[in-house]
Amino acid sequence: MSEYLVTARKWRPMRFEDVAAQEHITTTLRNAIAAGRLAHAYLFSGPRGVGKTTTARILARAVNCLHPVDCNPDNSCNICQEILEGRSFDVLEIDGASNRGVDEIRNLRESVRYAPSQGKYRVYIIDEVHMLTKEAFNALLKTLEEPPPHVLFIFATTEIHKVPATILSRCQRFDFRRIATGEIAANLRAIAAGEQVTLDDESLMMIARKGDGSLRDAQSTFDQVVSLCGPTVTYAALLDALNIVDTELFFRVTGLVKARDTGGALQLVDQLVSRGHDLREFLSGLAEHLRNLLVARTTGESTLIEASDVYRERYLKEAAAFGTPDLLRLIRQVSASEQAIRWSAQPRFRVEADLIQMVTTQTAPEVGELLRQIDELKKKLSDPPASPPATPRGGTVNPPAVAPARAPSPLLRALGNTAAPPPARETPAVLNPSEVAARWQEVVSEVRRQRISLGSVLESASLLGAEHGTIRIGCANDFQASSIQRNRELLSTVLQQIFHAPARLEVQIDDAREHVPEDAPNAPHAAPADNHPVIQAIIRELGGEPVH
Repeated sequence: MSEYLVTARKWRPMRFEDVAAQEHITTTLRNAIAAGRLAHAYLFSGPRGVGKTTTARILARAVNCLHPVDCNPDNSCNICQEILEGRSFDVLEIDGASNRGVDEIRNLRESVRYAPSQGKYRVYIIDEVHMLTKEAFNALLKTLEEPPPHVLFIFATTEIHKVPATILSRCQRFDFRRIATGEIAANLRAIAAGEQVTLDDESLMMIARKGDGSLRDAQSTFDQVVSLCGPTVTYAALLDALNIVDTELFFRVTGLVKARDTGGALQLVDQLVSRGHDLREFLSGLAEHLRNLLVARTTGESTLIEASDVYRERYLKEAAAFGTPDLLRLIRQVSASEQAIRWSAQPRFRVEADLIQMVTTQTAPEVGELLRQIDELKKKLSDPPASPPATPRGGTVNPPAVAPARAPSPLLRALGNTAAPPPARETPAVLNPSEVAARWQEVVSEVRRQRISLGSVLESASLLGAEHGTIRIGCANDFQASSIQRNRELLSTVLQQIFHAPARLEVQIDDAREHVPEDAPNAPHAAPADNHPVIQAIIRELGGEPVH
């Protein structure tokens, strides 16, 4: 029975062009080999599982191969076979996490003096180089800057920010990219064909998305699924094997939002918990689902959606039921919920509350549509009314046909019908002087309730009369008059609420009240400051006492 190799090892790229999604790096390295412009040190950085160590091994074989083909190793000569089998003395792979001390780097400095035994270069591949200590980096500096001509250093790291700047300045740096989901799916499709494994498109895209930009992670997931499902993998079996939230549940969430179904939201959370799904993973998938709807809504296309063709078409249809503001609001709510449950003692309760909030929040109007409707409304209000037709001499004019009632405008519907369309013109209400006199104290009380200082000033003033829509108020001094003038808008609103008719305020200074001689028979004996309306309000409302 032959030895089993995991997919990541069995299908490891053997040539530069086999490395997925890193053409900007592999092309540069091949050109450098062809031109004889190899650097003495390279630094490969990037996320896990994107081909850093694999590219380093291909480069080590390519510079030492006896019969290179188009700057690629032939992988069949003696040197290539020794490197592939890990028994070459000219290519040394060092784990930076296990050999991170200064003593190991000193041993490396001693070994670089020796010439290669067979090939042209002595290659040192240090993986996870950021794990070296500060002292180890310092011990490596001089050798790294001026190594012997037969030495080639290749460093690999997933945390480039931890590598000292003195090391970075001595290396040619190459940044490896995350691998797109489509490229991972294409790689897995080729592997499945070679392994005689049958997968549908939904399963293939799900495994590729599970890799999250790492081809090696996706290949490990592929091994796990094949071990459980066998040579024929179905989407339902894949969901059970990986305990992944079904995409249909995400469509169900947006269906609940459209239907305003709060009970269904609680049942959905209960279903997630009973099946053992991770709520954070559910929220992460829901955020991606809403993002796909937003992409379909704003672009009208599905090329930016990482899903199978069936689901891409479905996203285009579902997106028509949502507005862009609604999708943006839902994405913000899901993102906030995803952050909050990390520290929540009861994550289930938080997810239930957030889903209910998403379901019950009213639909937001389109801002652009609202602005357009407001502009149209302004134009209609600014247009002058049509003049009545002139009466012909000796004849009569037929009355104009009554126009049918107009439906509420889209603006009024967007604002929730807070304002009804204006009815037919009616005779405006007229202010009744006797009603003003009878209910004036009611006006004073309402003003005092809304603004106590203004109510005190109005109480100390006198009502002189009301005629032709104008209410005349007499004040004892300029202070009272200016207070009423400053708050004319509030007073007009109160008068409109009470009398249901427009009213204009007219303030007059009562000279007789302001210039009363002190020796007059009815002159007040209190000090002028005590008669000030503000002082009177303080005494009345706060229980103050005058001090003389």
